[in-house]
Amino acid sequence: MLSAALAVSLAVAPAEPWKSTAMPGPMPAPKSHQLLPVNGVSLYVARYGAGDPVILLHGGAGNSDHWANQVPALASSFEVIVVDTRGHGRSTRDARPMSYAQMADDVVAVMDALGLERAALVGWSDGGNTALDVAVRYPKRVSKLVAYAANYDLTGLKGGGGPTFAAYLARCAADHAKLSPTPKDFAGLEAALSPMWRSQPNFTAAQLGSITAPTLVLDGDHDEIIKQEHVKKLATLVPHAKLVLLKDASHFALFQKPEAFNAAVLEFLRKAP
Repeated sequence: MLSAALAVSLAVAPAEPWKSTAMPGPMPAPKSHQLLPVNGVSLYVARYGAGDPVILLHGGAGNSDHWANQVPALASSFEVIVVDTRGHGRSTRDARPMSYAQMADDVVAVMDALGLERAALVGWSDGGNTALDVAVRYPKRVSKLVAYAANYDLTGLKGGGGPTFAAYLARCAADHAKLSPTPKDFAGLEAALSPMWRSQPNFTAAQLGSITAPTLVLDGDHDEIIKQEHVKKLATLVPHAKLVLLKDASHFALFQKPEAFNAAVLEFLRKAP
């Protein structure tokens, strides 16, 4: 028979950790937070730490609180700025169709409002696609780029999702009900995002080749919805990009393997250009 200690160990350390549905805890208290009027909507922005600015861009249907495992680690060396994308978290949205280009314009508008000439961008999933868009269209505004679990066109997607995505969306729905100015409209947000997810992004090789920021292409080695060969291809299309695949992690490595995720990002951000 298994000892009680071993049974507990197995329960908290699954044989397939990339299937974990661990979710982040609460965010630390920010040094400042506000709702910024940007491009016809109000975006929630919070700031932590001090140093060179790093902007964290969360995943689709989520919110900036999902960076709770990362903010304390990054804020020890940088000023960390988190943003709730339009329609997500505490931010509002308008009737215009959702697009990565619009969200990229929002990021630059936030930077303008905060007086930031340049910043490092760390984007996850939809946030990674948005960060790529900023790097393509606003190259002088990006000091460094981290694209985690991002796809540059629709060929990078694969069918899947499963329990990890179900748990993530359940957390997103609960967060929306708690944080949003329209708490009963999570279904409306999903409906607004769906056309974007079905048709974007569509970056060309020439666009990706124009990126000038030092770039880290990052993903888990068991991503449920992004093809690994697509991630590897992205790292060849962006000039001089570094590729890191986090072991035993999925699309949700920042939840499942926060120490490994943070170490990879910090090593890259701290390295001189």
